[in-house]
Amino acid sequence: MTDTVTIRPAGPTDAATVDTLVREIAAHEGDAAHVTVTANGWRTLLGRDDVTVLLAERAGEPLGYVSALRRLHLWSGRDILALDDLWVRASVRDAGVGRALMLALARTAADDGLIIRWEVKPENAGAQRFYRRLGAGLFTKVIAGWRPESYLPLLSPETDEAATPA
Repeated sequence: MTDTVTIRPAGPTDAATVDTLVREIAAHEGDAAHVTVTANGWRTLLGRDDVTVLLAERAGEPLGYVSALRRLHLWSGRDILALDDLWVRASVRDAGVGRALMLALARTAADDGLIIRWEVKPENAGAQRFYRRLGAGLFTKVIAGWRPESYLPLLSPETDEAATPA
């Protein structure tokens, strides 16, 4: 058995593995109820050109992943790589797997000179230290999310203020 960690792009045949890893990070963050994509959904997502998922493996065993979405940044008029998740299983943390995943993502972005952008929870001091060691800038910003169950009631004809001329 080799101790070498390999990083490779995930494809549609890796859907079950990616689904498992995504559910692990969601459970770790207390957000498991918000994961609605299925392994079958991952099969489709992993075939998209704008979706990047890189898997870290040792002897075929998944250790973690990094996922990102290539998208337009309107202020710059250029694409960026929006990092969604970086997850390393607890059993292999502090062994360079996260760094290897981030550097592999950087190689992906470097081909087109893309900025990589992501979010970190303020209370995740360990992640912040890790990203600072990589040379990332950290900026304070409040992230807002508007779920359909919150905005749909506002769109009913009785409450639709947007439909009323000013």
